[in-house]
Amino acid sequence: MTVTLTVNGEPRTLDLPPQTTLLELLRERLGLTGAKEGCDDGECGACTVLLDGAPVNACILLAAQAGGRAVTTVEGVHGDGGPGDPHPLQRALVEHGAIQCGFCTPGIVMAALAAEPAADESAIRRALAGNLCRCTGYQKVVQAVLAWADDHHERERRGPSA
Repeated sequence: MTVTLTVNGEPRTLDLPPQTTLLELLRERLGLTGAKEGCDDGECGACTVLLDGAPVNACILLAAQAGGRAVTTVEGVHGDGGPGDPHPLQRALVEHGAIQCGFCTPGIVMAALAAEPAADESAIRRALAGNLCRCTGYQKVVQAVLAWADDHHERERRGPSA
């Protein structure tokens, strides 16, 4: 079966077996290993990517279901300096000590980006509820996302020339 989709802004057309998951397509066919294989049943969030801007668990979504749509992985997330320049959210996670082993971090980044511009703690906790982390107590993660959201909103208030 042929699947055409856009991954991190790049159009892709691939021939795949019909049972191929989006996670398999990303990791095995495209070499994008940021989305992790954690549980293989949509429970842990380590495989979270954005599908047309909405977070999905790539391990339970068939690649065919992403056909004709835009997929964004953590590899497609970067700051204004382009690839190699961390996104402000990624910098905030580091600055707040919210990253431990890093396995769940790509999924957390993608879920948090989809939640933006919600800047209150309860909205952030709801957005991250599908992302399991064994290393943190989530408080530093939430603090980092709140700091990033506050900074993002402040930049928006100042406008593009600020």
